[in-house]
Amino acid sequence: MDIRERILSVFAGEKPDCVPFILDMSHWYYHRYSLSWDLTMPYDDPDEGLIDIHKKFNAGFYVPIFGIGWKVQYTNDVECRVWKEKYGNSISIVWEYHTPYGTIRRRRVWEQKSYSWPIKEWGIKSRNDLKILQYALVHRTFYPDFNSYIRWKKAVGRFGIVYMPFGYSAMGQLLNAWMGVAETIYATYDMEQDLKEFVSQVNENNLKLVDLLCESPAEVIMMGDNFSSDIQSPEFFNKWSKSFYTEAVRRFHLAGKKVSVHIDGKLKNCIKMIAETGADCADAITPAPMGDLTPIQCRQEAGNDFILSGGVPPVVWLQDTGLKNFEKTVIDWLSTKQESFRLFAAAGDQVPPGAEENKIIRMRELVETYGKF
Repeated sequence: MDIRERILSVFAGEKPDCVPFILDMSHWYYHRYSLSWDLTMPYDDPDEGLIDIHKKFNAGFYVPIFGIGWKVQYTNDVECRVWKEKYGNSISIVWEYHTPYGTIRRRRVWEQKSYSWPIKEWGIKSRNDLKILQYALVHRTFYPDFNSYIRWKKAVGRFGIVYMPFGYSAMGQLLNAWMGVAETIYATYDMEQDLKEFVSQVNENNLKLVDLLCESPAEVIMMGDNFSSDIQSPEFFNKWSKSFYTEAVRRFHLAGKKVSVHIDGKLKNCIKMIAETGADCADAITPAPMGDLTPIQCRQEAGNDFILSGGVPPVVWLQDTGLKNFEKTVIDWLSTKQESFRLFAAAGDQVPPGAEENKIIRMRELVETYGKF
């Protein structure tokens, strides 16, 4: 079987000849070759260099750069602007919404050391700011750009599959893009009714995107709000987001799509709560030593039918962790195939900047040895 056949067989509930080996190498690749990591530009055309680096290491491809396959437009009374400007000794990106309720903006600043764009200025600081974001997001219209997805799929070929990124739910927008964790949690108490209205209306708009992607050529849809059970506990998720995810998964399944949900934080109780939405796969699973569950505990919480994709925490890829410990981490993850073949061997989130190349090669070798059925 080739890597594409292995991935699709696991999603179909059929045992492959070997555990699929897939990696998200985008962050590592851009850092390794000092390439631009630009959040302001679309990546509609396949990044041949990124795809080729996966082929070089014989690691299956699955995550494209940012969103592909669809576009968004706003009504005439909503202006969305994005621009770059100096910020101290660095460069920043500013996102701005201008609506009849006023204007909000947020800022990310480039950090060379981490090769990333952390948020330095959040956009929502008041009840009216929340109304501004709500108005902007509710007045979105989504349009297909399926040709961009088809170009990526053709470029990847048999060397993996291309997940279609969905983007954030309403609560994900607040937690990860516009308000931040602490202020969002406070707002669930201080502005509960306002938040309920925001979540209801924005997720109703999100379902329009769900319906659009149901018509797409994508085989797997990638959803997620960077789930972590210390941020979104099952109680929190059930109150604010479960109904949306359950309905989205239901619609995707009716259209013949599979759904992978990104879980890149604390795992205890989180794996189960996402599995209960009906989703097919948990992506970016990061077990101990960084995570709070061992590989076998991840499987016990998931049950035997929910796909676990991940296994190698970021810290284990780096030079401070010896090769023997890296090997043990990979083997421990692969050993869970005895409990269920619903497994992908991947990075816990991404291969991090600074990861040792010999470990990427070694992981492939270990999968080929210990991942066979």
